[in-house]
Amino acid sequence: METKRPKGRGRTFRPRNVWTRVALNSIAAIVIACSVFPVYWMVNMSFTPPQKIISREPAFFPVEFTWKNYVTAWTREAAPGQTDFVHGLGASIGVALAVVVVCALFAFLASIALARFAFKGRWVFIISVLIVQMVPGEAMMYTTFNMLDSWQLVNTLFGLFLVHLASVVPFTIWTLRGFVAGVPADLEEAAQIDGCTKAQAFWKVTFPLLAPGLVSTGIFAFIQSWNEFTMALLLLQGYNLTLPPWLNSFQSATEATNWGAVMAGSTLIALPVVIFFLFVQGRMVGGLVSGAVKG
Repeated sequence: METKRPKGRGRTFRPRNVWTRVALNSIAAIVIACSVFPVYWMVNMSFTPPQKIISREPAFFPVEFTWKNYVTAWTREAAPGQTDFVHGLGASIGVALAVVVVCALFAFLASIALARFAFKGRWVFIISVLIVQMVPGEAMMYTTFNMLDSWQLVNTLFGLFLVHLASVVPFTIWTLRGFVAGVPADLEEAAQIDGCTKAQAFWKVTFPLLAPGLVSTGIFAFIQSWNEFTMALLLLQGYNLTLPPWLNSFQSATEATNWGAVMAGSTLIALPVVIFFLFVQGRMVGGLVSGAVKG
């Protein structure tokens, strides 16, 4: 008796499909290489002596390896009367972590209210949050500066913290609202039937499912605060500089720019973001796993 072959099995790849996959993978490899190469070049130049950097034949590898660029970037002031890298690092870490914690708290509570409760003006508030997020920060620079100046918060880290917080909270609320709305309320009701209180049902059932969203929005808030340059340059000066305006002053402090030290400073600025992401990515995966429901 002749047996029929099940559909979908024993398929052979046509040459056309193989070449299509090869072409797509090649394009992806080129895009990745173009994205990674500037970062590699920055790190390469940070280990290269300054006289070799300005050579007409730059080396793709640091042949004359040196740590002097990092020592210069770590110890030298950006300019006379301005901060050095260590103080700028402390200021950036303090502002960024405060933004992450406060933003997560406010956005988490607001997203729960918007996704779980029906109240008058809810959609107006949601649309207002989205519209505020669309307005570029540069359009409000003059107003923001005058407002902080009237509060005597210009050239203070707390003033910069308020600006960063106001810029990331709308997007965080909008993103977290989607996470909260994606968790069925029936899960909490089932937990309450099993004997949990409403608070216990939320923290034991709903919150683990929201952990990946909190981590994702926390990463966004940290990166936005860490890399923000325009308002930090406008509001801060002297010894209160965070790292982005510090690097700008460090680069333009002398007529002959020490590009090796500038690249070393840029590498040191990028490292905390990489470390922060490596620290929280495990918790993002852990939140996804802990939110699984056994059948």
